[in-house]
Amino acid sequence: MAKLRRNHTPQGTPASGGTIAKVGIFGAIIAALVWAFGNFGGMTGEENSADDRIDYAGEDYVAPAGTRGQVIKRDGFTLSYDEEWEQAEWVAYVLERKNLQQEWSKRPRDFKSDPEVRTQSATDNDYRGSGYDRGHLAPFADFAWNPAMAKETFYMSNISPQARQFNQGVWRELEELTRDWANRFKRLYVVTGPVMTEDPKGTIGRNNRIAIPAAYYKVLLDLDDPEQKAIGFVIPNEISFDPLPKYAMSVDEVESITGINFFSELMPADQEKQLEAIGNPDLWPFSKKKYDKRVNSWNNVR
Repeated sequence: MAKLRRNHTPQGTPASGGTIAKVGIFGAIIAALVWAFGNFGGMTGEENSADDRIDYAGEDYVAPAGTRGQVIKRDGFTLSYDEEWEQAEWVAYVLERKNLQQEWSKRPRDFKSDPEVRTQSATDNDYRGSGYDRGHLAPFADFAWNPAMAKETFYMSNISPQARQFNQGVWRELEELTRDWANRFKRLYVVTGPVMTEDPKGTIGRNNRIAIPAAYYKVLLDLDDPEQKAIGFVIPNEISFDPLPKYAMSVDEVESITGINFFSELMPADQEKQLEAIGNPDLWPFSKKKYDKRVNSWNNVR
């Protein structure tokens, strides 16, 4: 069983070079993971035995390096809010099969400002008449099994302006496949966000200037035996008729594009190096049926 490496730097160590300060409970990412595992993922039973689970326990992990925002911990996910872009630069959480197989709660409709953002988040009004969807970074469907967690995905800190045919097309396909993979592989660590190293396509907003990302990334990590693996995607914020494997790449490549070091101290360096170097799409089953549905139906949304 792979083990995560602890960071023994004292809490409160200041950041340098634009890196997020080391914070207690994995800059809050691992805090969310530990809470979710302990309260909903379960730590008992044959499926969740110590023999086949990664040990996320501990109170001195660090967040992804190379980011700059305010870290906010929710019950089901953690994000880093970037005031300049008025959206999260990353959202991270664990997606588990046992949760996805539960009954879905009713989908909320109330997008709302995030009271925890110190500089004030974007508002629902900023998106009205913009022509862009209120795109979830942590999708509602990933948390539909828990009404409280699902409701938190509608905070504007978790929303980003996505082209309608992107949000309801290729991005929807990737989100659905991510849930399929979590069901298949049992558990995935997911990190999602806009690519902030590219100039935005413009801005929207009545009260705030919200940057329109040119592209989005998603990084998936499967640390459970028997086949540990990772993969990344970077997809332009526009309609796509290309199959998803075209956008697949290694985590190293996503890190190079985004400037974010996703797993810098999440695991031993040799394991990190090996997993991040290979993003083999053959290890992640894609769906021809979903692709056909996207091209023939989802892309036609207006």
